[in-house]
Amino acid sequence: MSFVPDAAVAARSSEIAVLLTLGFHPRSVLASFLAESALIALVGGVIGALLALPINGVVTSTTSWASFSEIAFSFRVTPGLLLAGMCCALVMGLIGGFFPARRTANLPVVQALR
Repeated sequence: MSFVPDAAVAARSSEIAVLLTLGFHPRSVLASFLAESALIALVGGVIGALLALPINGVVTSTTSWASFSEIAFSFRVTPGLLLAGMCCALVMGLIGGFFPARRTANLPVVQALR
């Protein structure tokens, strides 16, 4: 079975090899990649929340072509929605970073040095 690392692992394989050679446990390498993934996801969540704030209170409408009626609604950005968005960003970052991190933690040192 051939092993093809993803782009993040391939780009940092020498760093991974150094960490493993220095004696870091593969779980520590996994934890560092997960922490990095979570941090990047939280930064993305904060940027998304800041971009959503200017549309708070904007009223817009749409037309229902079936009944020829107009439906008006306003965007409300509440603290609860911001918190839910941040939690969603964190969970997606952890899930998205887990599989490359697991693959990285199990990467043989000899293969990482190539």
